[in-house]
Amino acid sequence: MIVLGIDPGTAITGYGVVAGERMAQPRLIECGVIRTRARDPLPSRLQEIHAGIVELIQRHRPDALSIEDVFYARNVRTTIVLGHARGVILLAGANAGITIAEYPPAEIKKAVVGTGAATKEQIQFMVMRLLRLKSSPEPADASDGVAAALAHILGARIPDLDAATSLGTRPALRSQA
Repeated sequence: MIVLGIDPGTAITGYGVVAGERMAQPRLIECGVIRTRARDPLPSRLQEIHAGIVELIQRHRPDALSIEDVFYARNVRTTIVLGHARGVILLAGANAGITIAEYPPAEIKKAVVGTGAATKEQIQFMVMRLLRLKSSPEPADASDGVAAALAHILGARIPDLDAATSLGTRPALRSQA
């Protein structure tokens, strides 16, 4: 399975392309950022983000797109603008017909680090360890994109114990859609 993980933003959108199978060591294929210029109008920036995601999808043909869900910033405008960036990313994935999984930031941190309150530095360290890299992906936004991809791959391995009933049925795997 190849997963394109996205850490959305209008100035910097981090991404990571990770290959992983159920019991195999995950492998980093590519990571980086899509940068836009702050002085450009928002529609131009969104167009640039969309084009960058479309190009990544065409180049890597991922099976899934894993994206950080909306967090609610203190500044309402920040939350709304982030929603615009997420919208064009989701559109690119939907147009390509790939599975889209949205994870809250705390769930990504918990999947990769073990705690939903992990710091950026802890995420970078665990991304490096899980993928057996010599150094963590830079900048931190790229590492966050890789973490989103890893959360999807690792989440597929973790049974949802809440789905098991007291009658002893087998736990279901977490939904990936």
